[in-house]
Amino acid sequence: MNVRRRHISAAALAAVTALGLGGLTACSSDSSAAGSTDKFDVVASFYPMAFLAEQIGGEHVNVTSLTQPGQEPHDLEISAKQTAQLQDSDAALYLKGLQPTVDEAIGQSEVKTKIDAATLTSLESHAAESGGHEDEHAHEDEHGHEDEGHGHEDEGHGHEDEGHGHDHEHEEGQDPHVWLDPVKYAEVAEGVGKAFEKADPDHAADYKKNTAALVGKLNALDEKFETGLADRRTGVFITTHAAFGHLAERYGLTEESISGLDPESEPSGARVKELQQTAKADGVTTVFYETLVSDRTAKTLAADAGLRTDVLDPVEGITDDSRGDDYFQVMEANLAALQKALGTK
Repeated sequence: MNVRRRHISAAALAAVTALGLGGLTACSSDSSAAGSTDKFDVVASFYPMAFLAEQIGGEHVNVTSLTQPGQEPHDLEISAKQTAQLQDSDAALYLKGLQPTVDEAIGQSEVKTKIDAATLTSLESHAAESGGHEDEHAHEDEHGHEDEGHGHEDEGHGHEDEGHGHDHEHEEGQDPHVWLDPVKYAEVAEGVGKAFEKADPDHAADYKKNTAALVGKLNALDEKFETGLADRRTGVFITTHAAFGHLAERYGLTEESISGLDPESEPSGARVKELQQTAKADGVTTVFYETLVSDRTAKTLAADAGLRTDVLDPVEGITDDSRGDDYFQVMEANLAALQKALGTK
């Protein structure tokens, strides 16, 4: 067990819990088991959570990811060794609803600081986009993401706004892929930073500084997407599974997925025919697939409809096949792929 825990006040840890806060860098090592170092030991559920922990924690944290590079996170089964790592860690950072076995293991563990990213921003259902075509601006009226809504000071982005739903449980059907929206990911980062400050107050100033730097980079990425996708020929794109609903909503696009939120499910013949019709009607040029899931269905649909294929990476893990070495590089590669597919000028 990390000796640092003895110096963290019970009140600070209780405050974190009460708030519901409850390729990797050199700060992390798979060989350094959680709880075995003299740093603040964090077990993260998968890459987007590990990336936040490392960026915010810097030199003060040791991060262990439960999901290995190249492993499909939805399919993760927790091992006995990983369960032991959880028990000995100072904090667990996860996204409830994405990995059921992780949710169960963390829920049953005795780790005192449990940080659920799903409580730090709003999750919405994007099932309609995966099942049928919607007008590309249909989301704007409901969620207030008009042109002004992209600004970081509008009420829809406020971190204390009760409308964010930070107090509700993750509900079935809600889309957990919030890290693909830079604004929502920044909201999660701010919550993680506050949790680290409370759980490890000796390094609170560094956590605050690192969080601000990360949020600044995410805001800049948001601006790149907003500007880069503003002038386009079409706003509709087809993906293998519905991972990009939050991103689509943020930038006024429409994602049409082949298999819904489950990346392994097979589409019906009717769905394939519907997507072929959508592609023709909306000038879709490309069917996107991802690196951690089979591209067979995407390539079959593309061949039948006379479309191209390309990678749109959900950034669930960094491998040798990824178009970048970290979250920001892969997201910029995603932007370039979308610009090409949507015919931006």
